[in-house]
Amino acid sequence: MSNFDAKKVMDDIVKWIREYMAANASPDTKVVIGISGGKDSSVAAGLCVEALGKERVIGVLMPQGEQFDIDCSKQLVAHLGIKSYEINVGSTVAALLGELGKELDIKEQAKVNTPPRVRMTTLYAVAACVGGRVVNTCNMSEDWVGYSTKFGDSAGDFSPLSELVVREVIAVGDALGIPYELTHKTPIDGLCGKTDEDNLGFTYAELDSYIRKDTDLSDKPELKAKIDGMHARNLHKLLPMPKFEYDPE
Repeated sequence: MSNFDAKKVMDDIVKWIREYMAANASPDTKVVIGISGGKDSSVAAGLCVEALGKERVIGVLMPQGEQFDIDCSKQLVAHLGIKSYEINVGSTVAALLGELGKELDIKEQAKVNTPPRVRMTTLYAVAACVGGRVVNTCNMSEDWVGYSTKFGDSAGDFSPLSELVVREVIAVGDALGIPYELTHKTPIDGLCGKTDEDNLGFTYAELDSYIRKDTDLSDKPELKAKIDGMHARNLHKLLPMPKFEYDPE
């Protein structure tokens, strides 16, 4: 990571956000971002404030019932001085799964993926109300192995962090002055109480090093095979939707 210049990358992303908004929105258009209290949403929100000013950034807190670390989200909002809304998605998720359960046996995958899709629907509803663009907060490490929900947290109008691995996101957050306890917070999925790394079966440090070719994992063939397999199976989340190419001639 010695050649990663966090300050330069921060400045480059800020410039890119300004250029994106100038080309795709009016001068007073706001950006809407889900605030989880973790590193990705904290850093993405901080970059947007740096690029556009706090008046054009709206944070949306979306607990599902009770959220044990909601104070982290509130801390980030207060630190940045941005306007925020708290919209509890618990009853919406429960109602949808309840209706689904009347017709189908609800599988675990539906229970896991429905909340982030409801949250993304909520972000776009807020954006429609305030006239805004939705910020995607995924990073490259999570995207690489598909640790996101298609049309859920993997959606958005623009993505400032998707070319950065976890360690680089943290470094940019430190350069931005985001509170240490938010950028270095252990990521937890919020569903089963396990950390992201527990669920993945490897550390972000191992994944980051492999993505950035610091290591080829030749000494850990099983781990290499696991990461490569996850990457291949989840490319559909990153690529444009396949479409039938009709030739009218």
